[in-house]
Amino acid sequence: MSLVTVATGALVLATPAQAENRVTPGNFTGYGFDQCVAPTQTAMDSWLTSSPYWAVGIYISGDSRGCPTQPNLTPAWVSTQLGNGWRLLPLTVGPQAWCTTRERYLQQVRIRPDPTTNYAEAREQGREEAAKTVTAAQVLGISAGSTLWYDIEAFDISRTQCRASAIGFLSAWTNRLHALGYVSGVYSSAASGIKMLDDANAYTPGKHAMPDQVWIADWNGKADIHSPYVRSTSWMPHKRVHQYLGDHNETYGGVTINVDSNYMSLGRGSVAPRSRLSCGVGIDFRDYHRLHQGDTGDEVKAAQCLLKRKGTYDGDVHGSFDRRTYRAVVDYQATHGIEVTGVVSLRTWTAILSAGPEPVLKYGSAKYGVSRVQRALNAAVDAHLPITGVYDASTAAAVGMYQADRGLPRTSVVATDTWAELQVGNR
Repeated sequence: MSLVTVATGALVLATPAQAENRVTPGNFTGYGFDQCVAPTQTAMDSWLTSSPYWAVGIYISGDSRGCPTQPNLTPAWVSTQLGNGWRLLPLTVGPQAWCTTRERYLQQVRIRPDPTTNYAEAREQGREEAAKTVTAAQVLGISAGSTLWYDIEAFDISRTQCRASAIGFLSAWTNRLHALGYVSGVYSSAASGIKMLDDANAYTPGKHAMPDQVWIADWNGKADIHSPYVRSTSWMPHKRVHQYLGDHNETYGGVTINVDSNYMSLGRGSVAPRSRLSCGVGIDFRDYHRLHQGDTGDEVKAAQCLLKRKGTYDGDVHGSFDRRTYRAVVDYQATHGIEVTGVVSLRTWTAILSAGPEPVLKYGSAKYGVSRVQRALNAAVDAHLPITGVYDASTAAAVGMYQADRGLPRTSVVATDTWAELQVGNR
């Protein structure tokens, strides 16, 4: 991972266009990746519609970054990813702990361990790095209210002055970010930097400013937010990222990237939008059935409601499949390329339930489009999904099954090809 170098420490105001970018990462539970160099737009577009990832770590600041040259990381790149729905995790790698053992960091500026005046030098370094990072974030158009992450690599936390100076540095980093309008995050190994912060918070509560969110590097292969090095109550709920797998290649859409893999729950997690009532009747069912003229009941009401919203039915939503309802079904089928029978078949249900805008949806998505997909899959493949509006593992599995049935790439991502199949009722 890496990013742009900003030489000045002065704050730079975002342009009006940059200021329109949304706060990141916001409310989200799901998968993210990080890479040393921000990927090309072609790679990001390919992974958008074929990978499980919805978040990407980018290194935007810090003299100790492994990849200081970031040819792709520009304000336009940032705005494009945010506009496409990606969550960004901007990282800084500045001074590392004095007792680091990594050779590269030993040759660079480190956190000063002088205990004078409560580690005043280390704290000043933390404030300076926070100001530099905010400058870099503003240049890139990363809005205030977003989380900025400090990357402090593994070190020996048993050494008192090294540990105390690192805590002082990170405490000052957090306070300065807050003063500048950003959320504080810290990335570190579970067994060193994160454990250090967790212990300090437990044993000397209130003494140090703690980061709002933590990014826990614990390569145990478990895609969750837990680690045995961190108390189960710390930074909970929705304040953790877990880097569970490091330094490996993954290929999606024909594009291979060397990544670290992360699972996270931040903000309020992935939260479904408030339900929109349709005609005052329920349209959410675990199963949908064929409806014929003469049928009655809640599913008939749902069909009438949906047909009314699509403009082919102008009667009352009364739950009786009458002649007017039959004509509305015929009109809908005729205009949507579905065999005209006047029967609300499962194909008709699939088409009408999925009709609407076609956003990219994947694990962690939380929006109205998710509910439409969940309903449509219940008609198309008997998925028996609860209609939650949150794209969870069950929804991803049902999408993958549907894609396999239709001969599509099994990505478990709802993109243009999957929407096209659903909206003509293919099952």
